[in-house]
Order: sequence, then structure tokens, then C-alpha cells
Amino acid sequence: MNCSKFGSFSPSHWVENFEKWVHETKFRIMRPNTMNKFGAVLDDFGMQGTLDKLMEDFIRHISKIFFPDVGGYSLDSHHGFVVEYGMDRDVELGFHVDDSEVTLNVCLGKQFTGGELFFRGIRCEKHVNSETYPEEIFDYPHAPGRAIIHRGRHRHGARATTSGHRINLLLWCRSSVFRELKKHKKEFLNFCGECKREKKGRLLHSVAAKKKELLVVEGDIAS
Repeated sequence: MNCSKFGSFSPSHWVENFEKWVHETKFRIMRPNTMNKFGAVLDDFGMQGTLDKLMEDFIRHISKIFFPDVGGYSLDSHHGFVVEYGMDRDVELGFHVDDSEVTLNVCLGKQFTGGELFFRGIRCEKHVNSETYPEEIFDYPHAPGRAIIHRGRHRHGARATTSGHRINLLLWCRSSVFRELKKHKKEFLNFCGECKREKKGRLLHSVAAKKKELLVVEGDIAS
């Protein structure tokens, strides 16, 4: 595709012109994921190299400090895309987890109300539908030019964009090393909030059982 068709290098303008071109030519394209009907995969714009550099020079340096438990130190591939929300676009995004170890979410604009992200705890595949605890509830309001980085397994969704037009750039960053380790290490899920609770529960139960044994032994000695 001839990129001169897009005129401006602003990502939001690229998306608008790309959607217009798709509509006019009735060209079939791959949408970003199964949940979004509007938007485009950025590699289709020839941006694979740029996004690789963004991941390697920026996201990986942050992730190896804040997200080492999910392979943040070894990110080596990505899926980059833009999504659109508004009255004539997708309105909201259901509760889900990303197919990523680390996700970058950048609000590109434009003017809008609503669309807040809501986060509800980090979960592995086994516990993705488990309950949410009060300390896990976190809401994040989008603002143009601001970004958030989070674990892909951090359950989240987006509330309805009630007016205007919102465009976000998403970069799902993945680690082949982490995914391979997960296959072979059963106790490699220390990032999951529910796994941590189960482990703590087993530990407390074991300590209580030991204390009970000691009390019985002491009672026997005293008698």
C-alpha cells in the first residue's frame, strides 16, 4: 500500500484514513483481535520495526524492573494495533486478559467522555474467572497523550465511551522464554493473586496443624 495516501504521520489520522480507504475499496483487513470490530494491526502499516524498537529500547527496560515475574526481562515479540471507540464504533470492551506478558496502552485521543479502564486482579489461566477482592479493584481514566503499562494477565475491561471518539494504541509484548518455562514449571505462577492466596492458605493450615500436634505432645508429657 502506498503510504502517501495517509498524508499525516499522526497515528489517529492514519487510522481514520485507513478506515476510509477500507470502506471505499471494500478491502478486507485483519482486525486487531476478536473483541474489536474497529481498528487496525500496525504491522500492516509497515510499523513492525518501529514497534520492535519501542519494545526493546523502552518497554523491556521498565518491564525487567516491574514485571520480572512474567518474563519482563525477556520480551522478544509483539502484536501492535490501534482500536477505536465511539457511538459509531466499538462502545466498550468486555472483561478479559490480554494475550501478552506486558501490555502498553496509549490514549491517542480525541475528545471523548467515559471509556475508563477497570482492573480486577492478576490471574493465571486456572483462576481467570475467580472472584475479585477489594484490594484488587482499580480504575484508570484515559487522557490523550497518557499511557499505562500492565501485566497482560491483569484482568481488565473498558467502560462505555459515552460521547466523542477515542483512539488507543496497544502493544502486546510477549516472551517466548517465559511461555516455555510456564509449560514445565508448575510452581511458576507466583504472579497470580489467587495462586498466592491458595499457597498462603495451605501454609497457614500446615502451621495450625503443627501447633495442634505440639499441643497434643505437650499434653501427653504433662500427663
